[in-house]
Amino acid sequence: MSDTRSHPEKRSEKRTTPAVFYRQVVAELRKVVWPTQEQLTTYFIVVLAFVLFFMTLVSLLDLGFGRLAFWVFSGGHTKQ
Repeated sequence: MSDTRSHPEKRSEKRTTPAVFYRQVVAELRKVVWPTQEQLTTYFIVVLAFVLFFMTLVSLLDLGFGRLAFWVFSGGHTKQ
């Protein structure tokens, strides 16, 4: 019983040449709908706001959990 899926080296698929690969990449890139300047600016602002929001959230959680850990491991009192 010969199954080509169990022996990948027996497949008869031909590899593409670099030139054919390049032509295929260029053909696919021509199909891409590129964003306008206005869309790009909007996307940039949305991503920046998203990243800043989560940076702030993670920083506050880190600060809070850090202080909680110090409080727990210092016996429930902090030095002022």
